[in-house]
Amino acid sequence: MQFDTFSLFPEVFDSYLNTSILRRAQDSGALTVHTYNIRDWATDKHRTTDDTPYGGGGGMVLKPEPVFAAVESILGSPPSCPVILLSPQGRTFTQKMAFELAEFPHLGLICGRYESVDERIRQHLVTDSISIGDYVLTGGELPALVLIDAITRLLPGVLGDSEAPQDDSYATGLLEYPHYTRPSEFRGWGIPEVLLSGNHAQIARWRRREALRRTLLHRPDLINNVELSQDDLAFLQDLGYTPNDPQNTTHQDD
Repeated sequence: MQFDTFSLFPEVFDSYLNTSILRRAQDSGALTVHTYNIRDWATDKHRTTDDTPYGGGGGMVLKPEPVFAAVESILGSPPSCPVILLSPQGRTFTQKMAFELAEFPHLGLICGRYESVDERIRQHLVTDSISIGDYVLTGGELPALVLIDAITRLLPGVLGDSEAPQDDSYATGLLEYPHYTRPSEFRGWGIPEVLLSGNHAQIARWRRREALRRTLLHRPDLINNVELSQDDLAFLQDLGYTPNDPQNTTHQDD
């Protein structure tokens, strides 16, 4: 999969892209990332990429000319792939969206900066606008890395365990169950006996219930969107769950 990123600070990407899974994904050919400096397409001697907003107000606005020129010179006009603007005004990124975007062989990412981008970029250049949460960052570089990381993990052959993404938090609609590793006892704290039993059916049931418990405790809003079995429902009701109640919380410790 290929990502073309457009930013005023492309050097932000270097360290993270050359670490761990993303580095190995690039070495294997599963991932290609090109970063482009929008300033390279500014035409004045000061390489100006922003200006004050029409109508007044604070902050600076990213100009349309260098952004359009950068994207169209690399991706064509119209662009040959989806172009995503990273912006706090976009739709909130989810694991479901990561799976959907992983189906594309090529994505363009525009990193917003300053107060905002000229609205004509949003209206006539990008095909989607995505936010990574209900807060504001200095720029879109970190959100772009979040998308690249989350999507790359879903590509075939990137992770050692091909089934791992299917069990991740949010992949099933639930937060992931707790994990333990050696030693079996640490500072007097042990691990659940069921994990040492070798009974895979019991382990699977324990994991499902712990995922339900953890989700009800930390993200009760997710529960109402999950397909629940009768066993799931009985377990949750013992924890204080009421179907379709947006205020669901558990009275038990995690």
